[in-house]
Amino acid sequence: MKIYKIITFGCAMNRSDSERIAAVLEVAGYKKVKNGQSPDLLIFNACSVRQSAIDRIYGQMGKFAYLKKKNPEFKAIVTGCILPKDKKKFLNGFDLIFNIKDLDKLVGLLSKKRTFPLHIKQSYQTGIKYFKIKPKYQNKFSALIPISFGCNRFCAYCAVPYTRGLEINRSSKDIIKETKDLIIDGYKEINLLGQTVSSWKDPNKKNYKFVNLLKDIEKIPGKFWIRFHSPYVLDFNDELIDFLSKTKKINNYLNLPLQSGDDAILKKMNRKYTVNQYLKVLNSLKKKVEDFNFSTDIIIGFCGETKKQFQNTFKIFKKISPTMAYIAKYSVRPGTVAQKIFKDNVLLKIKKQRHKQLTNLLRKTGKENNQKEVNKILEVLVDTWLSKEKECLGKTRNFKTVRFKSNKDLCNKFVNVRIIKAREFELLGKLSK
Repeated sequence: MKIYKIITFGCAMNRSDSERIAAVLEVAGYKKVKNGQSPDLLIFNACSVRQSAIDRIYGQMGKFAYLKKKNPEFKAIVTGCILPKDKKKFLNGFDLIFNIKDLDKLVGLLSKKRTFPLHIKQSYQTGIKYFKIKPKYQNKFSALIPISFGCNRFCAYCAVPYTRGLEINRSSKDIIKETKDLIIDGYKEINLLGQTVSSWKDPNKKNYKFVNLLKDIEKIPGKFWIRFHSPYVLDFNDELIDFLSKTKKINNYLNLPLQSGDDAILKKMNRKYTVNQYLKVLNSLKKKVEDFNFSTDIIIGFCGETKKQFQNTFKIFKKISPTMAYIAKYSVRPGTVAQKIFKDNVLLKIKKQRHKQLTNLLRKTGKENNQKEVNKILEVLVDTWLSKEKECLGKTRNFKTVRFKSNKDLCNKFVNVRIIKAREFELLGKLSK
């Protein structure tokens, strides 16, 4: 019996892809690797958002010769978000490179006698077969459900449209069925995924949009929460915001990427909105959605970013005061618009300085936001139990991390916790009876 191992880099979408890869392999008779075992099949699910993830995969290629010598049947495969330039380099070490949309063909490619290495060119199929594969869920109470695949936005810095292709939307019928099945199986948290999840539209129903999907999921009986990742600010119209203000199951937390607080940089990034448009949506959410919490994404040192432009970002960041932010130093991605027409001319030293300044501000805004929760009793869905420390960790509906003492494992349970102390990025509490 052959053994497989999957190493996943990147976002929740990649983790969801890996669940489908595992399902396909196990149906074909493969078994997941256990501690101390050497796999017959090693799969890397790559991320091209930053060069560092690709470099880490390159670093593993030197081990393949030893593994093949030890096991002549050993094969190394790479899939996921891979730019054409990196695919050429991977051919020197990997036996197979395939597009994740062609996952239904994987077992056939492995079972037939072929001359390796093999590169399967990108598929332009609809992606329906990919969506039909039932995943091997890695979590017993929090599930990942992709509702779309690919992206049509073409942000100047982003590799996703070149690695995943244009957006393909899954039918609402399939999404709702998978959600219902998971709730019946005892799942308490459903995460809807898409590169720009809020842009989703039903491919089979005219005028059936993302807000309609959320409304139908809200009607499913049971105690559960729905989160969605990652939305695009221009998709938030009054209808969607008004629904989010009334829902009891959809999250009152959003990761709402800003990327820059300067209009000239946003235009250069091809983000399609201005700072004022972003603020209008965010202020509406804060005003209408009870206990609203949000995080944002910022890219530091994008091509030509001046000191003044960074200061604009700093001022807006301070103004919006996010509880959490994902702050990245810009790195060039081959083949993107930014790589082709702009210069990466902000010194790394400057990027690091600006990154540090914004991170320090984040620590302050995070602590200030969390401090507002002290003495409140919050509902928490427990996701982790630390047996040695006798502690549980979980998330509130608005996605704040809570840590509290517990003598038993409370994972997959909703509990009430009184908050007694705030830290920068988590809350400390006591189980409330």
